[in-house]
Amino acid sequence: MSHPVLVTGAAGGQQGATGRLIATLLLQQGIPVRAFVRKVDARSDELREQGADIFVGDLLNPGSVQEAMRDIRRAYFTYPVADGLMDAATIFAAMARTAGLELVVNNSQFQDTPEDTFFRNLVGAPSQRNLQHRLTDLIFDWAEVGAVHIQAPPYYENVRALVSRSVSEKDTVFLPWGDGDATFPLTGGEDVARVAATLLASPSLPRQKVFPLVSEALTVHQIVDSLSKVLGRPLKYVPITDEQWADAVKERINAHAVDHLSHLWRYFRTREHQTKPTDVIQRVTGRNPQALEEFFQANLHFFNPAH
Repeated sequence: MSHPVLVTGAAGGQQGATGRLIATLLLQQGIPVRAFVRKVDARSDELREQGADIFVGDLLNPGSVQEAMRDIRRAYFTYPVADGLMDAATIFAAMARTAGLELVVNNSQFQDTPEDTFFRNLVGAPSQRNLQHRLTDLIFDWAEVGAVHIQAPPYYENVRALVSRSVSEKDTVFLPWGDGDATFPLTGGEDVARVAATLLASPSLPRQKVFPLVSEALTVHQIVDSLSKVLGRPLKYVPITDEQWADAVKERINAHAVDHLSHLWRYFRTREHQTKPTDVIQRVTGRNPQALEEFFQANLHFFNPAH
């Protein structure tokens, strides 16, 4: 592949870090990468050492995005759970169309509206952020840039971030997830990245346009029992209210994310249907998806008192 692949979110964040994982996976295959980052720091320096072309820019600046797409044919788009998704996606789609991109892999979000019609798909969104993702999918489709959409539920990394502190300090999970019998679909950020990297590296363009990724669908009790098994000590689940949870996390999660997650938790604990795991990860990558228990095992240090 002579043209570099543009990877946004390449520096990586606290949860998932799909852009960084994708950049690394592509570089390991000898595929040139233009890593779109917000600033130069140790993370971008490491990517440069791996061989990435570092581009410092702003996804909300059309000129910046246009420059980043110079000599680009394929790109990965992701945006943090913060204000600005619709603006960034519209700018990215417009510049991708102008630049003549053949493939944009869009990191979208879980969509399981039972009646999958255009109208139901929009009105059935569990949160404003989720609705923005559904609209963003449409924007990329209308731009005719060969967009494909990875629609993933909450990541294992999200679960880790939500419970690691209370588990390490009190051996207790405090979440507004109901009585413990509600089912939550989950997947790993690493598998999301592997699917995206496989699509971006393939010599041919994908025929499928939507890739729903669900690795496991577990009740809250099953999630807590799995972590307890890995840690080798009993854990307790204590249900709390949405208001208690929002108040507890407001200092470390932005208001946009708090609103989105609060609505998402309410959606999962009250819906009547259940989401089933999909076979997309295995079909696309040839690897079985990571199980939540495997993820917990690989992240033991986050849940131990000494951390």
